[in-house]
Amino acid sequence: MTPMRIILAGQPNVGKSSLINAMSNSRLKVGNFSGVTVEKTEICFEHHCHLIEMIDLPGTYSINGFSQEEKVARDYLLNENYDVIINVIDSTHITRNLLLTLELLNLNKKMVLALNMHDEALKEGILIDAFQIEAITGIPTIAVSANTNEGIDDLLDTVHHLYDEEKRVKSNITYSDVIENALFDVTSFIENKNYKFEDLSPREMAIKLLIEDEKFFKVIHDKPIFMELQPLLVKSMNKIYAYYETKDIIDIQAQEYHSIARGIRAETVTRSDKKQPKSFTKRIDNILINKFAGIPIFLFFMWGLFQLTFELGAIPMDYIDASFAWLGDAVGQSISHEGLRSLIVDGIIAGLGAVVLFLPNIIILYIGIALLETTGYMSRVAFLLDGFFHKFGLHGKSFIPLVTGFGCSVPAYMATRTLKNEKDRLITLFIIGFMSCGAKLPVYVLFAGAFFSPEQAGNVLFYIYIAGALLGLVMAKVLRLTVFKGDDEPFVMEMPKYRMPTLKLIYMIVSQKAWSYLKKAGTFILAATILIWFASNYPKSNSDSQLVQLENSYLGQIGKASEPFFAPLGFDWKLSVALETGLAAKEVVVATLGILYNVGDDVTEDSDKLLSAIKTEIPFASAISFIVFVMIYLPCFAASMVFAKEAGGYKYLGYLFVFTTTVAWIMSYIAYNITLLLT
Repeated sequence: MTPMRIILAGQPNVGKSSLINAMSNSRLKVGNFSGVTVEKTEICFEHHCHLIEMIDLPGTYSINGFSQEEKVARDYLLNENYDVIINVIDSTHITRNLLLTLELLNLNKKMVLALNMHDEALKEGILIDAFQIEAITGIPTIAVSANTNEGIDDLLDTVHHLYDEEKRVKSNITYSDVIENALFDVTSFIENKNYKFEDLSPREMAIKLLIEDEKFFKVIHDKPIFMELQPLLVKSMNKIYAYYETKDIIDIQAQEYHSIARGIRAETVTRSDKKQPKSFTKRIDNILINKFAGIPIFLFFMWGLFQLTFELGAIPMDYIDASFAWLGDAVGQSISHEGLRSLIVDGIIAGLGAVVLFLPNIIILYIGIALLETTGYMSRVAFLLDGFFHKFGLHGKSFIPLVTGFGCSVPAYMATRTLKNEKDRLITLFIIGFMSCGAKLPVYVLFAGAFFSPEQAGNVLFYIYIAGALLGLVMAKVLRLTVFKGDDEPFVMEMPKYRMPTLKLIYMIVSQKAWSYLKKAGTFILAATILIWFASNYPKSNSDSQLVQLENSYLGQIGKASEPFFAPLGFDWKLSVALETGLAAKEVVVATLGILYNVGDDVTEDSDKLLSAIKTEIPFASAISFIVFVMIYLPCFAASMVFAKEAGGYKYLGYLFVFTTTVAWIMSYIAYNITLLLT
């Protein structure tokens, strides 16, 4: 069965991802800040015996936009094959949204207008005549709400009907007199010549010629008709230039589209006579983005999140730890071969247990970030911190990828596509690693739990994350003054309305992240754990001492070779190896420590848990130094590859490696020596 290929196109924050979720029950991430969908996302599902392939394009204000995400949308719209466009519009901001609609109409594709957030418009007293919009534009128009599922079936039925129709609907849009006169002249000429091209009408061909559609010009330029057509085009365009006092066709288009959009709104949108109270969004904004209280409130939210991450996350940890210990004992008793038992119990079970142990902390952190995204608060904080960020040579929009970096560096790197200025984007890319991702959280929780009381540990996590973020800002200033000199752009960003996320939405976002974490533990980290176990057990030593065996193993040899580089930071060869394996994935740091520090002559049966082993064998100053190094150095392999792609080449990855390693070594050295002095 050939799938029906549908694309969702619209401006940022119109609820495209929510709508595709409502139509397909898919597990797509939904956010309320500009650029949440930084790549096209595909989902397949069946509806009324049709197989539908739906592509959610990045939010774009214009097909002529210049940001990375707008280019992704434009390239797909202009160059890919698809059957129907669903143009998603925010019903509460219809004038602005129609500007993209008018551009999409010139693609001459089958299209449906989905007036999303219809329920919110009604609450604000906004009444929209969808039938009148359809009459004016000629495009089927459906009022929908992704939150309440209103109109979802009607929308899908309309899409099916359009798909089955052989002919597409023609646009009814009328332009200003000067444009219409030019269109009449060019259309009449094409009709008289009886020129045909694909399924375009003479008027549609005339529009493409007047807006200087590059693709169509390449086709018609080599045709005999163009010799006669050219003088007419020149004459028509000169009249348009004289009327608008500019020869910039993009500017002329913009003026036309603004006039048409305002006209459509005047004809189709009314407000109820009932006086509307001050909106909920404005009332909340008076508090949350207050110039005095806003930043303290944000810091309080972050502090509360890290308190919950440690306090609530610690509750199931003992049960998970005990479960893996029981599993290890049970499996170990059934295996007689010593080498195989060691691989499964000490390698696989112990390594995976050390990673899965921190799943509750990861889930709580992701819930916090999901709430930031889905409520619309994140864009407010970006606005709030813009002035502060500019002092460090960053753009206010940099906040979004930086906060996303607290969850995972991969989407954070991709989110930098919202930044149009190349230098702003590169600086942001280089400092995202200073925002501790979720994979580093297990390392922090492990060391905070080992060296601090439960009452202090939550504060310690908060201090670590804030310290990393502040250091990142300082490094951004250094990069702006040295490598990426130049002025940053002014801050322009849309403020979406506050929206209450549903439990289903939060569950989908968090469960997807948690499942991804577990899949990583069961595949990539499992393979790394087996490799680390092998490297720590071979070649076999003649000594009966486990510590001697470790030191003479392949892993020990690697650690000993790199120990001189890390020795000034207070690291022994075990900590050195843990950092090196962390280049593959930061979760592997904990798995490595679990293997290395849960064996050894000094670890008795009474202190066999990793927390006890860490506290027993690692000096406090070395632990602080280790945390600082983990906080700064190169991200995992997957994130590094995405960084290279987004930055523009592997040479930038080399620069990032040198940059982060140097800063990590210097800051760890300072932290180690200051801690020694204080303790």
